Amino acid sequence: MKRQVFILLVYLAGFQPLVQAQKPNRIAYIDMEFILANVPEYQEASAQLEERVQQWKTQLDGDLNRVEGMKISLEQERPLLTKELIEEREAVIAFEESKIAEYQQKRFGANGDFILQKKQLIQPIQDQVFNAIQEIGTQRNYDYIFDRTSDVGMVFSAEKHNISDQVLRTITRASKREQLSSKDEIEEMEVEENRTVEEDTEIEEKAQAVKAVQDERAALIEARKKEKDSIREVKQREFDERRAAILAERQRKKDSIDTARQKKIEDIKKKDND
Repeated sequence: MKRQVFILLVYLAGFQPLVQAQKPNRIAYIDMEFILANVPEYQEASAQLEERVQQWKTQLDGDLNRVEGMKISLEQERPLLTKELIEEREAVIAFEESKIAEYQQKRFGANGDFILQKKQLIQPIQDQVFNAIQEIGTQRNYDYIFDRTSDVGMVFSAEKHNISDQVLRTITRASKREQLSSKDEIEEMEVEENRTVEEDTEIEEKAQAVKAVQDERAALIEARKKEKDSIREVKQREFDERRAAILAERQRKKDSIDTARQKKIEDIKKKDND
């Protein structure tokens, strides 16, 4: 793998297009092992992690030896034990082995303490190294920086070499082309395919600007509608309150007249009785 990286470095450093000459790519490499070995914080974090790992391994070895001793003891005493006692001790051994497996998974599994604490202790320092590489690569105008000690290889690449957008455009256009049927649609697609990334970006920015204006207009219309609805609600509430007051006043007068009429009738009846 490292030999392949070296060949790639040589190729990139000397590559020049036949159609248009340009400056050779600026290539650099790092030795990540050397860098980390000379970062005190990394060594301290590694030592802390190694100490914890040794504690876990000691615990694990002790448990394994204890269970192994239980197995040896059972085999030695088997001829003297009843079937029930043998099954009971085998069950105890199986239970202890399951506990050991759980402990091993907890400490050294894919999501175990070793992985988690390695990220907590070492990852920040590795991130610091990575950020330094990015800063140097940008400041000194490197095209590529490789790590010769890692199978990953590339640790920095200038953004101008990133063709991800172009690949995505090609995939998207190929997918759209399969869905086209009319001549006009195909011609429109061909026009799109001939546009550069910069032209597509400009068109997208214009479309976003138009959408922003449309959204702002829609928001303004919605705000005006809410304001009108609010005014209408206030007027309706005032009307309902006035109507309720008028009806209440009418009912009060009616009740007053009915009361006076009833009192007059009672007075007449009382006089007649006298």
